[in-house]
Amino acid sequence: MFQDTRPAEIDPAVAQWAEFRVTHPTERLRLLRELRDGSVPVSLNAPDGTAITVGLWSLDQTPQRLNFSVEPDAPQLEALVDADEAVAVAYLASVKLQFDLHGFVLVRSARACALQCAMPAEIYRFQRRHSYRVRTAGRNDPVARFRHPALPDITLSLRMLDLSIGGCALWLPSDLPPLQPGTRLGEVQVELDFETRFAAPATLQHVTSIGLGEHGVRLGCEWQGLTGAAERVLQRWIDRSQQRRRRLALE
Repeated sequence: MFQDTRPAEIDPAVAQWAEFRVTHPTERLRLLRELRDGSVPVSLNAPDGTAITVGLWSLDQTPQRLNFSVEPDAPQLEALVDADEAVAVAYLASVKLQFDLHGFVLVRSARACALQCAMPAEIYRFQRRHSYRVRTAGRNDPVARFRHPALPDITLSLRMLDLSIGGCALWLPSDLPPLQPGTRLGEVQVELDFETRFAAPATLQHVTSIGLGEHGVRLGCEWQGLTGAAERVLQRWIDRSQQRRRRLALE
């Protein structure tokens, strides 16, 4: 969805942003700790255009303050402190985090320089486009349904091998009519699970033979213009899948 360090234009009053908002204290702390423990670069962007990249050094939960390590001679520091507010942007693997910061104080010592500010009240969490691909494996794999472009009387119902914000891979058994790369599939009805569905046009990019213990080919498809609603449904499903796999890896 967002692929660089520029902040997204977010209006908290608009309902569509609510699903990306992280407000629970435990979840917010977990994300901030990942930034700290992974030494993840954080871009701070002030309203006047001042921007600086820093590192989250520590979290003080009792006074609810963050401490960023900064270069003491960075020319942007004074302007950032004077602005007293900034939007922070950072990446955790395929996830973009964005949050507002305010109350900047520059603390200098003989050996280091730290930028302090209030802990954010909320964090926005976005899945990066084309970054995280869910590989399906199970009896309840997502399914894509669409009319065969050359044989409109035939409706194909194909199992999804993997899925991302950018596109998907479908399994086409050899006993079904073939498809050629470059073919526009029209509107594809996607059933992610029993309760989650969306529709989007797609184009077939490539056809590949793979060994799945059965005869058929892999269809690599690219979405063509997801609507805002469809993108939010898909992004939320991918995000849940990513979180579920992370939990399983820790067990």
